[in-house]
Amino acid sequence: MSKQLTKAEEQIMQVIWRLDKAFLREIIEALPNPKPHNNTVATIIKILVEKQFVGITTFGRMHQYYPLVAKDVYSKSSLKSLVKSYFEGNYSNAVSFMVKENGLSIEELELLLKQLKKKP
Repeated sequence: MSKQLTKAEEQIMQVIWRLDKAFLREIIEALPNPKPHNNTVATIIKILVEKQFVGITTFGRMHQYYPLVAKDVYSKSSLKSLVKSYFEGNYSNAVSFMVKENGLSIEELELLLKQLKKKP
């Protein structure tokens, strides 16, 4: 997946992923305060539909939105892009950065290694 989302688009997608299916009103209600204007959210959703991140089910004049791209698929793509852009494509550099800058503890690293070793 090569398509990236803007921060505003990603915020709306986070809500849609969390709700799974939602009408515009429900998406707006789930957004943090101060809430954007209805037209702003509707425009962002339209862009997400065009980018093929969101699908629509129509009920009369009402539209229910649902994700077409799974959150884990987008997360994986975003992480790859981040590592490529900021860490020369090297995951070790990314982990070193997290340890140094964000205080990732040895215990957290060991837990992460255990989880990785469990994967087939």
